[in-house]
Amino acid sequence: MTDSHVSPAGDEPELLRDQFRQLLRYRWLIGGGIGIGLIGGAYLGITSADSYAANSDIVVRTPTTNPFDSTTAPDKSVNMNTERQTALSSNVAQIAAKKLKDGTSARTLKKGLQVTTPPQSLTLRFTYTADSPEAAARGANALADAYLTASEKKWSDLRDTMVARLKRQIDPLGRQQNELAQQLDAMTKGTSAYDAQQTANVNLKSRISTLQNQRDTLMGLDMAAGSVTQEATPPTSSDGLGLVISLALGGAFGIAFGLLAAWVRLVFDPSPRSTGDVARAVRAPVLGTLPRGAAKGLLAVDQTGSRTAEEYRSIAFRLAYDARFADRRRLLVVAARDASAQAATSVATNLAASFAETGKDVLLVEADLRAPGLSARLHTSAGRPGWTLPADNDDNGWPGSRPLTVDAGEAGSFDLVAGQRVRNVARALTSSRTTRLIEDADENGATVVVLAPPLLSYADALALVDRVDGVLIVCDLRSVHRTELVRIRELVVGAGGTVLGAVTHDEGGHAAKGGGRRAAGSEPPPPAPPRPAAPFAEQRLGDGTETVTLRQLRPEDLRTGDKR
Repeated sequence: MTDSHVSPAGDEPELLRDQFRQLLRYRWLIGGGIGIGLIGGAYLGITSADSYAANSDIVVRTPTTNPFDSTTAPDKSVNMNTERQTALSSNVAQIAAKKLKDGTSARTLKKGLQVTTPPQSLTLRFTYTADSPEAAARGANALADAYLTASEKKWSDLRDTMVARLKRQIDPLGRQQNELAQQLDAMTKGTSAYDAQQTANVNLKSRISTLQNQRDTLMGLDMAAGSVTQEATPPTSSDGLGLVISLALGGAFGIAFGLLAAWVRLVFDPSPRSTGDVARAVRAPVLGTLPRGAAKGLLAVDQTGSRTAEEYRSIAFRLAYDARFADRRRLLVVAARDASAQAATSVATNLAASFAETGKDVLLVEADLRAPGLSARLHTSAGRPGWTLPADNDDNGWPGSRPLTVDAGEAGSFDLVAGQRVRNVARALTSSRTTRLIEDADENGATVVVLAPPLLSYADALALVDRVDGVLIVCDLRSVHRTELVRIRELVVGAGGTVLGAVTHDEGGHAAKGGGRRAAGSEPPPPAPPRPAAPFAEQRLGDGTETVTLRQLRPEDLRTGDKR
């Protein structure tokens, strides 16, 4: 049998298609993202339908004595980022609110204001958004005027401070110069003292004159902070994108968000994404995938033309051509967890019927000694002679002395060794009678299919691994984790067995993990039908003793001839 789980190298388009199909497993996430995007787009379209924006432009400059002098060009001293922050300040909004006198608060003005600076320019563009065209135009103009007022006041206050400082320097120097002038009047001209005093007086006058010139220059500055180049006018259309465009953008964002959420969920999903993941985890091919709902039925091979029956036949043929199974034809069917126990029962029963349909002598062994009941669900009759077992030296009562015959309809018939509750499951599964039962199948040239409890719930299956030629794992893609499949393979290999392959099914929901607990809100399984009395003690033990768990046996616990 070829390892079909190995993907050919360089098949990237197929991998991408597979990943996209896996994303579609989380349609609820993608749908939720689209819904959120559409709701956001609708909200944006509706709220922006009554939104109007008006623009007002201002050219910024600094105070200057001669605006036509290129050496004092304002672009050499204006920092537009600083001016933009000034325009967005609360001080400008408060001044604008006082200018409007219509009850609009400074917070509302600041919230609706946006100030931008076109590249390579000294222009501030005031964009104000309001719920009406007239309010937008009034707000933009008021904010622009408030900025000019605030800037002019800032420069005027700075000039007045500097003028006051120069005046405080000039007044003492003037008084000192007057005193020197009076002293010069009382001194004799031509003397060295007179000349020194005269020089000091001239220097003092020069200093006073310089300070006065600086004061006069400041007093002659043009304090205008800029000029309005474009006044805001009421806009003729709303500033929103429109409902259609908003919905389109919201839908596109929703699709992207939904796909991203689905991808993140896929990355962190511990369950197998596809049958390829199952094959890689168990290092064996996936022999078949049951149609949805097929795992709930028990015997489907007798249904002519059924898709489920053909799937079981395909699995049986693939096993028949496996060199590891073709020599002795002893197969152990085991579920990964309790969620797949019913599916494992269906697989074992239908594989037995499929082998019988090809003319083989088939024996189905129900090695589930904890919750048996397979014989009550099949059309059974008294067994045929030819299957004999030694005496029950271990006093387990299982397996019985003669199997039952199961009528599989058009597929024919096969033999069934029904399970039953025993006092010690471990001793029953490792007894010489169980070993002899499986070995006798080789002598009769039969095909043996052994059904065991879920491997991750009980260790019963490991006690039978070394007696068969291969293990077939049955798992639900949505109830088993990839790490659990790896652990199953390691347990089987560690017990001396071989994994022949896996059969997957998907019942459309996440089953509860561990202990067979039901998922919240799920319906309990239907009760098993009453079982007829069996001639070889298929009932519960008379003393009411429950089945014990599988324990590790010591050598002295086994009788002579017992096999593990």
